[in-house]
Parts: sequence; C-alpha cells; structure tokens
Amino acid sequence: MHIRTATAATVGSLALLALFPPTAQADEHNGDIAFTSVAFSKSTVNVGISEPQTLTVTATAKDGSGIWGMVGLKLVSSDNRILYAKSSTCTRPTRTTMKCTWSYSLESDRTDYADLRNSSAGTWHLDLEARGYDGNYYTLDSSATTKIKRIAKLATTQATPEPVAKGKTLTVTGALTRADWNTNTYVGFAGQKVALQFKKSGSSTYTTVKTVTTDSTGKLKSATTANAAGTWRWHFAGTGTTSSATAAGDGVALK
Repeated sequence: MHIRTATAATVGSLALLALFPPTAQADEHNGDIAFTSVAFSKSTVNVGISEPQTLTVTATAKDGSGIWGMVGLKLVSSDNRILYAKSSTCTRPTRTTMKCTWSYSLESDRTDYADLRNSSAGTWHLDLEARGYDGNYYTLDSSATTKIKRIAKLATTQATPEPVAKGKTLTVTGALTRADWNTNTYVGFAGQKVALQFKKSGSSTYTTVKTVTTDSTGKLKSATTANAAGTWRWHFAGTGTTSSATAAGDGVALK
C-alpha cells in the first residue's frame, strides 16, 4: 500500500506529475476525448484494523486520435491523503480506446506513513487524466467517488431471563464498537442510535421494536415486554464514515 499526504509525494512521483498541468479541482476536458466508463469494484470499502482490503478501479477512455496514456492513477480522501495503486494493467481494445485497471490496498495497521487515519474515512475520489495523441485531455477529479469506512461491530445480543414468562420484562444488552485506525483497536462507539429488533418464532423477518442510544462506552441496554417466543438482536445502520453492523441474535423461549 502506498498512501501519503499530498505534501509527502516522492521525488519520482513529483517528476512524473511535473510533466503535466496541475490537477484541476473539478472534472475538465478539451476536444473529443472522453471516459466511456469508470467503475469501482466496490461502492463502499469497510476497513478494520488487521486485514487489508482491496479495491480495484477500471476505466476506459476514447479519443479519435487514440489514447496516448492515462496518468495520475490515485485516490484522494477528503482529508487530502493520497493512495497510489499497487498494480496496474492496460490494454487497447481498439485503435481509439484504452482500458486500464488499477488495484489499491487499504489498511490501518502499518506503523509508517502508509496507514489509514480516522480522519480519512468518508468519500474518496479518483484523480485520473487521459491524454490523446492529438493533445486532447480529460481530467477526472470529482465525479468518480467511492466510500472508505471504518468497520463497526456489534457484540452478540444477550437477553435475560431465559426462558421468560409471557408479559414479563426482558432485559436486552449489547455493545457497539468500531475500528480506530489511529490506534489499531476497536473502541466503544458512543451516542449512536441502534435498533432493537425481534423475530417471532417461525418467522423469517425481523421487526424493529425500539431504538436505543449507546452510552459513553458504546454499551446498549433496554427493557422490553416478552409477548412471544423468538429471537432478539441489535442492528446499526451505520454513518457516512462507519459501516453498518448486525449482532448475532439471542433466542428466548416463553415458559
């Protein structure tokens, strides 16, 4: 994985980029050149603290004179961190087109500049330029985006007492954590709304019973009335920087 802040590019990278105009702040182009397709392998990449996650990007560009090449080849986060591709392949399907695929590795457990930081979570955009043999160019800077999120986890749901008398109170507990890319640990996620859901025995569908907010350490606790046998679980919808999560359920019988 090769990830750096915008001010920490290598001399080699600077030498390459210096051959071309500075990156624009919005997509721009001239002539008949165009990107006919740009596709991410995942619209959202959820990254924890130990296993690297791979993202690939495939782009096809077309120009009447033919495509000389594609340059830039990087992903940029909202906090201006830059991720360079670890590998790439390019082909020329026709005289006027070029198709390239780049692979990126996302991880947080490195001890040098090549790790993700919490501030990097959110929307990342592809920074890429295609050049035609006739000098036409097309710069992607804002329109091609993907989400890079911190993984959230919900501990296995615990419901007590088991079994419970019909109409009596059932206490359901749990805990919500998420990956802290700065410390490479999972930490409690405070102040988040989490749905307490129930699936009646014999049914395949969960229904939200109520919404509970996590405490300062990410813990969940709620009292509810047991009207039927079934399975209880917690579900977190996620945020713009954090993935969704669903806890393993706890089945409760009536006595």
